[in-house]
Amino acid sequence: MMDFLASLEQMKFSIWVLSSGSVWAYPTILTVHTFGMSIVAGIAALLSMRLLGVSPQTKLAPLDRVYPWMWWAFGINALTGSILMIADATTKLANPDFYIKLVFVFAGVGLLKMIRKSVFSNPNADSMPLPSNAKMLAWANIFCWFAAITAGRLLAYVGPVSGLNSPR
Repeated sequence: MMDFLASLEQMKFSIWVLSSGSVWAYPTILTVHTFGMSIVAGIAALLSMRLLGVSPQTKLAPLDRVYPWMWWAFGINALTGSILMIADATTKLANPDFYIKLVFVFAGVGLLKMIRKSVFSNPNADSMPLPSNAKMLAWANIFCWFAAITAGRLLAYVGPVSGLNSPR
């Protein structure tokens, strides 16, 4: 398996991403990844905060329109995250923190789908009480995205770290 991961890192594209020094390589890919993450986590927080009672005058059903923007940003993150992972595959895929991040990302996505199905996609959402589990889903959603972002940042500092000859 490590041979396969090393071969991913030795592709010309991977070498360019990590070693070229071009502003269009690693810095731009990481910036676009951060931009996508801010949209996904920001919209997730907005939806969750509304369920927790912030801005009660804001209608629920129209908030369903933000989901396509969030999925678009998630697609950007999936692409840029895959590029960053492939370029540094032996380090990222050997780091348990990477898998913790993915667990929270997928849990957050699942929660967003559950919230949409139970609340925001209902055109009558504003004329009926929130589902009994809405606040629990909202808190769990906030926690998952916070944990995913934190785990993602910690990738640079815990476990196998790029550029070091020995693990910390």
